[in-house]
Amino acid sequence: MNSFVPSDVLTGGRTVRNADPATAWSDEELFARARRGDEPAFATLVRRYERELYGYLRRYLGDANLADDVFQNTFLQLYLKRDQYEAGRPVRPWLYTIATHQAIDALRRAGRHPTVSLEQQTGEESDGEPHRLLGLLEDGGPSPVDRVSTEEARDLVRKSVDDLPDFLRQVVILAYFQGLPYRDVAEVLGIPVGTVKSRLHTALQRLHEAWTASPSLGEV
Repeated sequence: MNSFVPSDVLTGGRTVRNADPATAWSDEELFARARRGDEPAFATLVRRYERELYGYLRRYLGDANLADDVFQNTFLQLYLKRDQYEAGRPVRPWLYTIATHQAIDALRRAGRHPTVSLEQQTGEESDGEPHRLLGLLEDGGPSPVDRVSTEEARDLVRKSVDDLPDFLRQVVILAYFQGLPYRDVAEVLGIPVGTVKSRLHTALQRLHEAWTASPSLGEV
């Protein structure tokens, strides 16, 4: 483990010890303190995001051990790049940006593609309300959903998402599975908000096609 980072900070999806709660501080305040050498503040930031970020990586990578490694590398990179931080910049999308790049690099090294879980699936629509990806497909598909079991439907959606091109899969995972606002997805991927919406629209179209073309759903 890199000696620049306190050993009790990088613990994957597990509890971080000796961290100052500092629950009243914003992410930006915590990171500003961390830049000044406040290690408890950095550990508190890790605590704040360990479950969310580890869950994202576990879902994205489909491998607990690889997710643990990428989680540690993400916060290592965050620590090493702390001097590059622009005061006031939202920390959450920057953290997801680093995590996503680390995950992509890890998958390339392993010669693999991202996988997804449907356990948590919410996204932000124009009305600001969360929507389940499976629910969106059910509402948009002409085939009655009661022709297949819920688990069969989940398996179909999971396979359909896995079959999407990487640039479409990324926006689906971030927007519908992690529930990131479109503006944060845009920052993570380095693309305009309009492109995020366009890619989500395209992804949903492809998922609908796979959903309605399924032999299981097409049976009478």
